[in-house]
Amino acid sequence: MMSKKHDIIVLGSGLAGMRATIEAARNPEVDVAIISKVQLMRSHSVCAEGGTAAVMRPEEGDSFELHAWDTVRGADFLCDQDVVMRFVQEMPKEILLLEHWGTPWSRRPDGRIAQRPFGGHSFDRAAFAADKTGFFEMQTLYDTLQKYDNVSRYDECYVSSILIKDNVFCGLTVWDLTSGEFFLIQGNALIIATGGACRMFGFTTYSLTATGDGLAMAYRAGLPVKDLEFVQFHPTGLVPSGILITEAARGEGGYLRNSQGERFMEKYAPDKRELAPRDIVSRSEMTEINEGRGFPGPDGLDYVHIDLRHLGANKINERLPMIREIAMKLNFIDPIYEPIPIRPAAHYFMGGIHANIDAATPIEGIWVAGEAGCGSLHGANRLGCNSTAECLTSGKIAGDNATKYVSKQKTLPPAPKEAVLKDAEARVFSRFSSDGKENAYALRKELQKTMDSNVAVYRTGSDLETALNKIKELKQRLLDIQVNDQGRIYNTDLLSALETDNLLDLAEVIAAGALARTESRGAHSRRDFPKRDDVNWLKHTLAYYTPTGPRLDYIPVNITMWQPVERKY
Repeated sequence: MMSKKHDIIVLGSGLAGMRATIEAARNPEVDVAIISKVQLMRSHSVCAEGGTAAVMRPEEGDSFELHAWDTVRGADFLCDQDVVMRFVQEMPKEILLLEHWGTPWSRRPDGRIAQRPFGGHSFDRAAFAADKTGFFEMQTLYDTLQKYDNVSRYDECYVSSILIKDNVFCGLTVWDLTSGEFFLIQGNALIIATGGACRMFGFTTYSLTATGDGLAMAYRAGLPVKDLEFVQFHPTGLVPSGILITEAARGEGGYLRNSQGERFMEKYAPDKRELAPRDIVSRSEMTEINEGRGFPGPDGLDYVHIDLRHLGANKINERLPMIREIAMKLNFIDPIYEPIPIRPAAHYFMGGIHANIDAATPIEGIWVAGEAGCGSLHGANRLGCNSTAECLTSGKIAGDNATKYVSKQKTLPPAPKEAVLKDAEARVFSRFSSDGKENAYALRKELQKTMDSNVAVYRTGSDLETALNKIKELKQRLLDIQVNDQGRIYNTDLLSALETDNLLDLAEVIAAGALARTESRGAHSRRDFPKRDDVNWLKHTLAYYTPTGPRLDYIPVNITMWQPVERKY
């Protein structure tokens, strides 16, 4: 089998992956590789719209302590507070770095970087570039990456397994979708930055490629995944497509209205209203819909409205041009004149691969960055505009620490044995020899229907048991699939089967963790256990892979500044 070698391998090319790659490449003596399932600028991060949080106005009343407190309270006190404080202190540097690299931030009249309000924040701290923030940040990082000749790119390559020996990372197995080759990449360090897996849900804001590949591979390789039961539902997914209507639409002053024309958030969060944290707004919307104050929608997707009409054409065209374009092209609605139909959509994993404050995992030589990792920044609920910010800070931290690590290594770890590599290749291509009766696309649709029905905004023990049993059934049926395309080049039939396998493993962790957690906290809302239970559940969930399903364990939350109090908005 062909083998390639690099000092640092970055898996994933979104904001976190590119930021980590640049940080590592700044040392010219380090050989860096970046691997992506898609072309680098096709990563899901380009879809981020609303903004990136940072304390940029201390003279006007903002502070690190205030940003940290907002994040801790928003997280329903499940975040590690030392991680939060480091994050808020790092972020202003990242905003200015992107400014120097060329991000076209929107401006105040005095020429300074503009910032707008976002849900759960008590200060206007979302720096933004109209409503295409993620795209412009990605383009800036992509352009900056071109400066470094010590970076090798592997576009459109699917990584099938993470290889670990004696608790030390030693390499990856890779299927090149463009050539059909299967090969090994050896390295001293790996940074996993592959994002989340919200495509296990049917109604989601996520790109089709967001199937949790890195998360699932790490889980199967023996790394624990943490707090995966906490899945964020964004309050404003466009009906029926699920495409994101950015929180900036509410940050700029948009109203949420029910079928009776009422601004219903006034009764759920009287102080913050539309700018309450996302878990609260999503539950409020679903309560309105479930109690009959929504509008009937297609395929059971009943909805409420986000109303921007009072903002006026000038503000919509200046601050929310892409939202107007999306509404017009996909729903034939002009938000200058008509409200937009929305409902909560699966949007973000607060959990991920377990990592410490330095983005390091329990496996030597492996770090994580962005949504794929869980350094316990977001706890039970992430505040808007903290995600792109986390991608930047965790990418920088992971890239820096991985570089320091490889600079001390004299040689690469020993190559895996040939039998290990053949097993990895067989796991990918053995499906060609199956003449089963199942179809991966149909199984994925069944999974999505199950997750939408039983593991969404509101949960119950019986629903979660139903979901868990269905997921186990689907995992068995996946063993009996038939792959019609027998080629190795751009075989999306086979790729979909591999992705569905990843989604099923992670869905099982989510359902099992949610069933075990007998409380309501942040985005995890149990109708049968409606109260937060700090006595029994102020702790992180760790899930370890076993052939029969996840083994759950728990570790304490790191509380350094604020003890838990009742969460009110």
